[in-house]
Parts: sequence; C-alpha cells; structure tokens
Amino acid sequence: MRLHEIKEKRAALVTEMRGILAGAGDKLTAEQQTKFDGLKTQITELEGQEARASFLEAEERRLLGQSSNGETRDKAQLEGNISISRILQAKMEGRSLTGAEAEYAQEAERRNGRAAEGVFVPLSLFEKRGTVNTTTTGNDLVGTDLRADQYVGALRNNLLARKLGVRVLSGLQGNVTIPRHTTGVSAGWVAEGTGLTGSDMTFDSITLTPKHAGGITEMSRQLIQQSSPDIEQLIRDDLSFVLAQAIDSALIKGGGANEPTGVLATANVQTANLATLSWANVLAMLQKLDLVNASAANIVASTKVKAKLMGTLKSSGIAGYLMEGGKMADLPVHFSNQVAEKTGSPNTGRLIAGDWSQVMLGLWSEVDLLVNPFDSTAYARGGVLVRAMATCDIAVRHPTAFVFAEDIAI
Repeated sequence: MRLHEIKEKRAALVTEMRGILAGAGDKLTAEQQTKFDGLKTQITELEGQEARASFLEAEERRLLGQSSNGETRDKAQLEGNISISRILQAKMEGRSLTGAEAEYAQEAERRNGRAAEGVFVPLSLFEKRGTVNTTTTGNDLVGTDLRADQYVGALRNNLLARKLGVRVLSGLQGNVTIPRHTTGVSAGWVAEGTGLTGSDMTFDSITLTPKHAGGITEMSRQLIQQSSPDIEQLIRDDLSFVLAQAIDSALIKGGGANEPTGVLATANVQTANLATLSWANVLAMLQKLDLVNASAANIVASTKVKAKLMGTLKSSGIAGYLMEGGKMADLPVHFSNQVAEKTGSPNTGRLIAGDWSQVMLGLWSEVDLLVNPFDSTAYARGGVLVRAMATCDIAVRHPTAFVFAEDIAI
C-alpha cells in the first residue's frame, strides 16, 4: 500500500476503536475487549508499514540528488552535470544512458508518472533555431582546441519571458485552475448607530491546460562524433531557440491553432492610440493602467519601433526623446521580432505596456528530447534529427493590467 492508503486505513481503525469505547460505558465487555485488542494489533502493524513507506518515499524524493556511491548531490548540481552531447551520441549509437543523464531521466520519469518518448532533460538547460549544423557550418567546432566559454552564438530573437518577470509555475500535473479575484469588499462611512451596507467579494478562475510546443533541428553525425565539448553549448542554443521562440510568440499574442492565448489575444486588454507618437499620448496610454490600479513594469515593442522612440522628441519645450537609455517614462523597454507588426498598407508597429507578473506560464514537465538517426532525408545527408518538446500553457490573470497600441508608423 502507498503511504496515503496506510494512513487512511489507520485512521479508520482509530475511529472504530473510539466507537467501541464510546458505546462501552465504564467497562468493556469481553467481546468488546477482544475486538479492541485486535484493532490495536492492526494499528501497530500499520505503524510499521507507515514507517517503511515513509522511508521509501523520502528516499525516492532524494534519488534525484543521490549518486551511485551514496554521495548526496542537489538537483542543481545534478542538472549541471548533464550533457546533451552525450545523450545525442548514445541515442545515435543505440547505447543506454549512463551517469547523470541516466540518473536524471529515470527520476524525471518517476516524478512525471510516464515514460519519455525520448529522454527527459532539465528545462534549465535551455534558458537561451533550428538550422542544419554540419562540420561545414560548424567547422570551428571540429578538431580544434576551443574554449567553450568563448563560443559566440548566432544572433537570436530576444527571449522575453524571464526578462519580463512572467510568473512560472513548474511541475504541474493535469489541468490547473487558479482563482481570480474580480471585485472586492467596499468600505464606507456611516453615522453612529447606523448599520453598514454589506458587500461581497466575487471570484472567477483561469485554467491552464497542457499544450505542446517544440521544434526539430538537424545535427551532422560527423559533428556529434568528432566535435570538441564546445558543441554542447551550440546544441543547447539551437534547441532552446526553437522552444523559447514558440513560447515567447504565444506569450505576446498566441491564440492560434493549438496555441496558448497570449496578451494580445486575451479579451479585455486595454487599447491606446499612438498613431501620433507624442509624449502626451504615451502618458495617456500609461495612465490607463493607473486608473485600474495596475503598475506597468515593462514595455515590449516591435523591433522597428525602437528607432521611432529613440528619434522622436518628447515635445517642444520638453528636453529629450521618448526613449533614452533603454527606458521610456522610467520603464524598461524591450524589443523583439516576436512582437509581430500589424499587417496593413503599410504595416504598423506594436507596443505593449503592463504588469507582466500577471502572465502565468505553466510548465508540466522537463523537455522531452527525442533523437531520430533514421529519418530518410537527414540520413541521406549523414544527419540526425533531434526533436525537443515542452508541455506548457499561458494565461493572463488580469487583462486590464495591460494596454497596447498597434498603430505606430514605422
């Protein structure tokens, strides 16, 4: 029996014993005493089972940080010892995983209650697109004494989720419902002896449901087999780009087929007009957040909006430009290609301001890494396909904590 089943059974026996005592009066009959003693023996046996089950569950929780020689390692240290390169090499050659990779994968499967399609690896390894990496495109990684800490990755879209302070809920199971406070209790002044008018707090909820984001990149067999350890960072960057791009795109807008619903696709998000890009209109836009007791923490905008903000004077008689030193109205401004322009004739830029802690990013499990060395197209080129999948969802708790404009001339 599992620990919770043992506890439930013991509690039921204790309740039965109390019932015997309650109905016995001052003295138990011989039959009652026999039954009471029998229940007592069962409870004693269950206490031993409970101690053993508690020990086993505690050990299972510690398995993630326990090495084969008994030396305790914490989760962060174990994750730091995992190499994606070693996983790719093992799966490409049909070998079983060993060491930290095997240890983490086994614990992750136990924790998630299911087997991975490929291999579970920590999401923390992908905190940074998928192209074909070969010994030609990756020739600086083959047969050379290189410094992994000096590797310069390709230019990538800024990854916004963590920069903006989005709330991350990890280790989720099943659908997750989060209560949301919509209206509060009101207060007021009354004359002496006059009763207060009652008011109620109201709530609704938002639900996070598992959705799947992922991407595929192709690695050259020769590169995997011959490269120096520097390829580890290259692989992480390429796979993380695919995942982060999908998550960030959904976080900003989303709402497409099988996608989470992001900020721009959420109902009741406030709108503003910046067709005339002026200091007064910027302040009017931010004031909309103040009026609903929301505090703007960060501003996010389309990439081409950057030049407009940096090159537009606040106003005649007011020194400075709309954005200086990476800030506008003392708020940090981030730019990304993930903030898509509004399609039109011509296209216009978007700008979003708000409290990004009101965005919930739910993560259900580690990244599932699947290596396919037999894809016909990749195989013909001597390549290996690597697929990374993450299960996540996005929800906005309070839509009015955001305001956006999508009419900026660019």
